[in-house]
Amino acid sequence: MHASASPSTVTSSTTSGPGFGRLRWRVVDIVVASVIGVASGLIFLLWNIGYLGPKALLDPLLPGLQGLLDGPWLFAGVLGALIIRKPGAAIYTETLAAVVSALIGNQWGGFLTIEAGLVQGLGAELIFLLFLYRAWSLPVAILAGAGAAIAGGINNLVLWYVGADAAFTVVYLICTAISGAVIAGALSWFLARGLAATGALDRFASGRERRALV
Repeated sequence: MHASASPSTVTSSTTSGPGFGRLRWRVVDIVVASVIGVASGLIFLLWNIGYLGPKALLDPLLPGLQGLLDGPWLFAGVLGALIIRKPGAAIYTETLAAVVSALIGNQWGGFLTIEAGLVQGLGAELIFLLFLYRAWSLPVAILAGAGAAIAGGINNLVLWYVGADAAFTVVYLICTAISGAVIAGALSWFLARGLAATGALDRFASGRERRALV
């Protein structure tokens, strides 16, 4: 007859297994995710002004084409998730970037900026969740960028484009999805790979994976 394991032993072995450890946040994860969020928020601030010129050119061409300019506001969540590779990374980094933009000030107001960041981060997060936080390839990053764009696009349609007709809605959602896929998705993936190649991400699975391939 053998003694059964105590509840504390069972709990310890369950929560410290490889699967749990892979998804558990460390202090370094929080620090780096915060740096990504703050730096991205500063880039958001620049784009809050920089997008006005391209927008003035696109608006008269075809209603909805301004969706092509959404990508630079969507990359924080995808980049954060690709580097940190933990549940909630996309939501955290995208929302924190929005908070930075809101605190310094922009033309959309503080609360709505933060709400938009949360929605966009959730759109990217759901894609990584769909792959159980195990797939970090370029196609998945592109899907995550598109997911952030579609979530953010629907949010914009509800808040800023009330009464928009079907043509505008379709064109806008297609354009924002393309922008999100290319800029927030593909560009973030290449940026994460570039950072990993420098050795800056050696404390993360994203960095170790890249170096193992070299």
